Amino acid sequence: MEAGFTGTQNGMTLKQKLMLVDVLDGLRVTKLHHGDCIGADEEAHILARYIFKMDVVVHPPDNDSKRAFCKGAVEVRDAKPYLERNDDIAEEGEVLIAAPKEYVEIQRSGTWATIRYARKKGKQLLLFIRMEPLRLRRIKMAIRVYHIENGTKLHIDILGEPGEKM
Repeated sequence: MEAGFTGTQNGMTLKQKLMLVDVLDGLRVTKLHHGDCIGADEEAHILARYIFKMDVVVHPPDNDSKRAFCKGAVEVRDAKPYLERNDDIAEEGEVLIAAPKEYVEIQRSGTWATIRYARKKGKQLLLFIRMEPLRLRRIKMAIRVYHIENGTKLHIDILGEPGEKM
């Protein structure tokens, strides 16, 4: 199976990386297409190419300022403007895997523009959304309340983002 990948230039969280590993393995992805930008694209490239030994196709932007220049790709496509190459990435795979920075859809984001394009084209989407910090606190509080009310020995770890106070 071929898959497209898009993600934040800030890089993925540990949870997003672990989800990507599960999906690449579980879906038996054989070829991954990405945009060759710093951050999540570069991280996905390393996991796909060097951990899973799969073929990787790079779709570079025509602006090198945030390009990762990933090595070891089986193919490097011609550079294109961001939105055009984002559409190409969404078109190439049977599924689009996305690891955005935001936990809600926003405008003026290449990652979200790629997601919107894939959705419009009816592509299967796998979104690895970061959890909203306030929601994390509520979940942790709910677990504590459950533990107290039921008197059971319940141990659940919910991890937040690095540096996040729970």
